Amino acid sequence: MAYDHDLAHRIRELLATEKGVDEKAMFGGLAFLIGGNMAVAASGQGGILVRVDPEQSDRLVRTTKAEPMVMRGRPMAGWLRVQAADVATKRQLEKWVRLGAGYAGSLPSKASKKKKR
Repeated sequence: MAYDHDLAHRIRELLATEKGVDEKAMFGGLAFLIGGNMAVAASGQGGILVRVDPEQSDRLVRTTKAEPMVMRGRPMAGWLRVQAADVATKRQLEKWVRLGAGYAGSLPSKASKKKKR
């Protein structure tokens, strides 16, 4: 399944004021990176992938409709999957985009690491 281009556009609009945003094809979808760190992606499996603080993963899974992202049969701490129906409104999507952007923006910039070499 190809990623939802409308959903990607909605994410792009929400990140329009963020600095250092790049887009990259990843995980069969379109990822939005801040400082080279993935924040959120329009997933090729539908819905979105969101990168969050790994310390918050379990709580978010318990208190929201997010599910852990599973890779090779193992849940990945700090990576959540949110179904399309749960990001249908601007308010729903904005919550997750802000979480992902906040965490990605708190990480050391990968772009600055490359410049130091």
